[in-house]
Amino acid sequence: QVQLVESGGGWVQTGGSLRLSCAASGRTSSSYDMGWFRQVPGTEREFVAAIAPNGINTYNPRSVKGRFTVSRDNAKHMMYLQMIYLQPEDTAVYYCAAATSDSGWPPRQYEYWGQGTQVTVSS
Repeated sequence: QVQLVESGGGWVQTGGSLRLSCAASGRTSSSYDMGWFRQVPGTEREFVAAIAPNGINTYNPRSVKGRFTVSRDNAKHMMYLQMIYLQPEDTAVYYCAAATSDSGWPPRQYEYWGQGTQVTVSS
């Protein structure tokens, strides 16, 4: 089992920045690919970032590339999502996830999920 807990969400003004954190515990969490997703109620969950265990290989979809940066600190069992130039359309619940099975890169399957943290962007 891997337990994930997100934090750092909140309200931010349009154009502002926010850093989300994900605390991992349980089965060797530092060995897994991890990712960030977001979801607006009534829509599908959207992938926004992935990071490999080495902390060097990362991936962002085009929708957030250049604005969202994922990082991790394996010694602290933490993952982060630095978000800049936030826009109202970035408003969503943000989830961190762990991919414990080999589903390619970026991972296509995530087995463990946090409860999410709300990010609200407005002027």
